[in-house]
Amino acid sequence: MTIAHSTQRKDHPLSMRLADADIAIIDRAASLRGRSRTEFMRDAAVRTAEEVIMENTLIRMSPEGFAAFVDMLDRPAKPVPEMVELLKRPAPWESKPAAE
Repeated sequence: MTIAHSTQRKDHPLSMRLADADIAIIDRAASLRGRSRTEFMRDAAVRTAEEVIMENTLIRMSPEGFAAFVDMLDRPAKPVPEMVELLKRPAPWESKPAAE
């Protein structure tokens, strides 16, 4: 027997008073992203909220786990060939070296 689960969407309206200049810049940015003002504002607010939560989240670990973590940080860095190659390339805004 299959049980169907229905997901109910619950929308909660949010009202803000913003200056014309704020609306103009938000609308411009939303347009550049191809989003509506509502979508843009929601995404920006949720992203900022997630960042704040992550900044204030306590990470717990055992003393052994912490010692292993610190040990890994203390080890000499090993080059990653792909990163070394990438960093050798000129940046797009730099002039390309002359052909020899």
